[in-house]
Amino acid sequence: MRKFKVIPRLSAVLNRINAQTLKFSLCFRLMFFFALVSSIVWGIAGYISYKETRESIDEFFDTYQMALSRQLAAADWSAVSLRTQHATNKLIKNIENADDDDDAIGFAIFTQNGKMIFHDDENGKYFPLNNTAFGTFVNERLEHKGDKWRLIRLSSADGKYIITVGQELEYREDLAMDIVEEFLAPWLIGFFFLLFAIAGLTYFEFKPLKRLAHSINKRSADDLSPIDVQKSPIEVRPLIDAMNHMFQKIATLLQRERSFISDSAHELRTPLTALKIQLEIVQMADDDAQMRQQALLKLQKGIERAERLVEQLLALSRLEADNGHYDNVEILNWAEICTHLIDEYRLMVDNKTISLIAEDGAQPPFTTGNHILTALLIRNLLDNAVKYSPKNAHITLKIADGEFTVINSDTVVDEAILQRLTERFFRPAGQKETGSGLGLAITKRIAELYHCQLYFENSPEGFKVTIKA
Repeated sequence: MRKFKVIPRLSAVLNRINAQTLKFSLCFRLMFFFALVSSIVWGIAGYISYKETRESIDEFFDTYQMALSRQLAAADWSAVSLRTQHATNKLIKNIENADDDDDAIGFAIFTQNGKMIFHDDENGKYFPLNNTAFGTFVNERLEHKGDKWRLIRLSSADGKYIITVGQELEYREDLAMDIVEEFLAPWLIGFFFLLFAIAGLTYFEFKPLKRLAHSINKRSADDLSPIDVQKSPIEVRPLIDAMNHMFQKIATLLQRERSFISDSAHELRTPLTALKIQLEIVQMADDDAQMRQQALLKLQKGIERAERLVEQLLALSRLEADNGHYDNVEILNWAEICTHLIDEYRLMVDNKTISLIAEDGAQPPFTTGNHILTALLIRNLLDNAVKYSPKNAHITLKIADGEFTVINSDTVVDEAILQRLTERFFRPAGQKETGSGLGLAITKRIAELYHCQLYFENSPEGFKVTIKA
């Protein structure tokens, strides 16, 4: 009963195996190519063995035919008669196994006028007489038997008789094939045993991969801990190391996204609350036009701040999601971008009586990239410089020696704050200027996309921000 239970299981396994599965099965492909290459090698080896064996057999039997021909040529055939033929036939028949391999050799003795006077009583009696082919081997087909024979003809020592000794070529071929089969058969049987052994070994050696896949499938969605490589085969460790590296990157990305969402929700709550308060003031103003006007003005500024915050959040989100893969790469003109941005901030600069100049030089931090991202990088630095510089300050933009520098004169930043300037939503206490705390974080991310670094320092010239390749 047990064997009948195995059959349905085997049938179910075979049903799951289809051509597509076998095509992408590493185990099947290894076995297939091993069998294919081994079969080709075995076939070539068999063919070479057959050819060499056949050459050796031809050489051996040709030598044997020559030796027999010489012995028969040296004999005295003058006293041979029909009674001699009958007598020798009886003697041969009384020998055990005398009829075996009757195609191994044959001979016949002819007189010069073509009369056959003696033969081996098997095949020689069918040999034809050919007076032209003497002293050389010829392949001829016997009319009576229809088989090809290898014949040699010699004259007797006294010149009165013609000696013909022959052997069937098919016998040589059969003998060569028998020798090759006996030689290669054990190897062929061993090959099939080796094939099954390798199949079993491959199956068991691939089990660690199946266990690895099973352990990964059992993991929860938030389990991104590294996979243990100590018990894994050496050949699989590079794959596991790559997976662990990917898990680490995914964990970092998830943590960053969670922090981003949490901080964004927290930062959006403040302007939304302020908007709600101003809206309530507008509703409570009734006929007080001055109160309504002030509330509407603050409501407008709150909307602008919220709009700016959302724009910054979207920009940072796109930078994180795209990971720097932008299709529109173009040659950048840093001087032109700086000039255009300075024109945008001209009114704000004039209101604060700030001197804003740009010193154009050679070799910016990067010369090709996305124009919008580069403009956003410079805009964020310029925006901070204009907002947080005191009145009558000097702001200088420099492009030279693979660096882009923004210098704020008369501005000093506390050393403790310098370390946190690129943190998301970080704003030092006591700030009167509105902002989201995302500008420098976005600037740092853009710089990283182009393999640049962002530096802050308090120099004798003032507070300096540098982007260096």
